[in-house]
Amino acid sequence: MSNKLFGTDGVRGVANIYPMTAEFAFKLATTLSKVACLTHKKVAIGKDTRISGDMLEAALSAGFMSCGVSVITLGVVPTPLVTLKTPSLNVDMSLMITASHNPYQDNGIKLINAAGDKFPDEFYKQIEQLLDDNQNTSVETTSIIGTISQENDIAEQYIEDMRNIAPNYKALQGLRVVLDCANGAYSYILPQTFKDLGAGVIAINNQPNGTNINENCGSQHTEQLAQTVVDTHAHFGIAVDGDGDRIILVDDKGNVIDGDQLLCFLALYLKKHNALTNNTVISTEWSNLGLGKYLTTEGFSYFKSKVGERYVIDLMREKSAVLGGEVVGHIVLSQYARTGDALATAIIIALAYLEGNKPLSEIFPIFTPFPCIIENIRFSNAQYMSESVEHDDVKQALIEGKKQLGEISTLIARKSGTEPVIKLRVEGQEADTVNRVASHLKQLILQYQK
Repeated sequence: MSNKLFGTDGVRGVANIYPMTAEFAFKLATTLSKVACLTHKKVAIGKDTRISGDMLEAALSAGFMSCGVSVITLGVVPTPLVTLKTPSLNVDMSLMITASHNPYQDNGIKLINAAGDKFPDEFYKQIEQLLDDNQNTSVETTSIIGTISQENDIAEQYIEDMRNIAPNYKALQGLRVVLDCANGAYSYILPQTFKDLGAGVIAINNQPNGTNINENCGSQHTEQLAQTVVDTHAHFGIAVDGDGDRIILVDDKGNVIDGDQLLCFLALYLKKHNALTNNTVISTEWSNLGLGKYLTTEGFSYFKSKVGERYVIDLMREKSAVLGGEVVGHIVLSQYARTGDALATAIIIALAYLEGNKPLSEIFPIFTPFPCIIENIRFSNAQYMSESVEHDDVKQALIEGKKQLGEISTLIARKSGTEPVIKLRVEGQEADTVNRVASHLKQLILQYQK
């Protein structure tokens, strides 16, 4: 995707610096008003706990209202709530103000269509072109001004939806779990739902102040979670990111469970309960080859999409699958959610654990992973990052590296859609070859680092 502003998950940047400014948010809203808000003339806006969320929400609201589009503010809510509840709000689209797992200085705007899904690439290209065309022109407004209202009980509705995943309201009795809320959008909802279902909850990082979201906590920083699980003798721990579409599982000994292993665990549980449509599982090309080998050997149908939750969901629909996910912790259970939903996934994990009554440290790993090295090579900006893998010597090294690894291997040098990072993945059957190829490619790419 060649857009300058929009990646695979909306637009993102440092708050109060273009494009994450009030001016840009206003112009984005006026552009969306003309392109996407044509039926109901109404949008919904949610946000996570970042201090810049109020500023961007106000600017977006002003832009929409100036074009005659009314706004429903949802308050601080997780992304999966917005995607799940959007179809029932009778809006043309929803927006989620979040930078997901990034620090508080960043923010972003995710765009969600009326059905609760992400827009296709073509839509983002259209919006970006219109923003470019209107860059030096004044915004056309209308004599009709939209209104603004609040949806105050949306969180409680969502909690009830999530409680209904369990067979009864005390289904999690006997469970002792640590929940790291990342000082984000799940700070109230996640522990409250588990308490409602009868679990013993130790909640940490659930006191957001606008600047502590994801700060040494949550899905990217699991050290405190792991230690708390061990210290409190909890059965396991769950960490989410700032907007709640990503989940990380920690076992009873404080070990972080790989996302591919978690996806495999969920597949086995759903299949056991005849709840895995077509016995099909979807992951991405970033998943370990060991996952596919195990699942196909066990009789599952297994498919891989491009990297990105939206591509996982697209392939799930194509294959009529109800389970898909990414190794980073985006798990999609389409029976309960429209996108990655950490709470829905956490409840299924808890039900599976209580049914098996066996320590997670004795369950994982389920499959043996192939040797794999992943490097995140950071650049000062997106242009240098993008150009780095276009040089002839890097292209040739990728071709030669794949030959050395053999047919059963993975070699990817992927441009991140959210930050100036080349994500290098080298995977094969022989660890020595994997190490050699990864070291050579990293050195080549690093020479273009600026």
